[in-house]
Amino acid sequence: MEKWRATSNLRRSLKSILNRQLSSVSEFRYLNEKRSCQSSFNLIRDCKSLGQVNAIQHRCFSSASTLVQRNPSFSTLNSDDISYFKGLLGEKSVIQDEDRLETVNTDWMHKYKGSSKLLLLPRSTEEVAQILRYCNSRCLAVVPQGGNTGLVGGSVPVFDEVIVNVSSMKNIISFDKVSGILVCEAGCILENLISFLDNQGFIMPLDLGAKGSCQIGGNVSTNAGGLRLVRYGSLHENVLGLEAVLANGDVLDMLGTLRKDNTGYDLKHLFIGSEGSLGIVTKVSILTPPKLSSVNIAFLACNDYSSCQKLLMEAKRKLGEILSAFEFLDTEAMNLVLHQFDGVRNPLPASMHNFYILIETTGSDESYNRYLY
Repeated sequence: MEKWRATSNLRRSLKSILNRQLSSVSEFRYLNEKRSCQSSFNLIRDCKSLGQVNAIQHRCFSSASTLVQRNPSFSTLNSDDISYFKGLLGEKSVIQDEDRLETVNTDWMHKYKGSSKLLLLPRSTEEVAQILRYCNSRCLAVVPQGGNTGLVGGSVPVFDEVIVNVSSMKNIISFDKVSGILVCEAGCILENLISFLDNQGFIMPLDLGAKGSCQIGGNVSTNAGGLRLVRYGSLHENVLGLEAVLANGDVLDMLGTLRKDNTGYDLKHLFIGSEGSLGIVTKVSILTPPKLSSVNIAFLACNDYSSCQKLLMEAKRKLGEILSAFEFLDTEAMNLVLHQFDGVRNPLPASMHNFYILIETTGSDESYNRYLY
């Protein structure tokens, strides 16, 4: 029943977009307010009135910066808005402090900077829904934010959008040791989930450099790949279900934990990698594999890129099911690491190779793994 209800709600929302008659005027990010274009179709939604949004399809194959202007049809914050949010969330979850706003307005690379005057920290799905429902009625632009570790400026405002940060939603709801299924809120930091699962004898199928600050909701929304993609695939393979809130405040409950679910539309895949354009992810259920006892690592060097490709093909053929990571870096990346971190050295002779490969294998039989190595 919940899946049918979620399908019906999302179908109505998508139908409204296609008919160019969206009543949802509080969209998360409008392409005419973006600094750069991505190689994909995007919807430009210009808020013409409180009851209608015109959608224009746009294709761009460039990453060049563009000059944009704030859409004057969007409302600006006033004291009544602030009072409403404080009544809903409490004083501590409505942030107007300039120092804290400076942090959330700026991306990790310090390349993009917005000018939002308000940061909201909801603690539950219902609070997210009420925030978006109110912003929708007021035509206030919104940008969803997690750990703000992205490298392309997608998690910071372009102008003065209201920032809805889910970092306070960090509870682990359940974990089933039999199935290995973890259910948690979107604000859980990836490294905390990795530590939790390690104590349970399991691992996250996702691991990446920003794990100390990135959040699982943002990982899902950007379809983050990470180091273990070669073994466990993308999040499309590992996320079993999710819960999301649409721009008009409707909550879609797709938080299934059934692996073999062949009933109806698999709506979660629309949200994985959608970067907040369809809704804010608030909960995630994810399949986690058991931790294996044998781990081996090899660090190799190649003279040219074609040799790296040949090495990858050979690793897939010879290592097969125990291959868990295959990472590539060039000489410039290696020199950057050596320059930035004290005590780190190149284990191979310097200035002799153009490319380096890190291979990791994991398995349950150490002698067998070493034999394959």
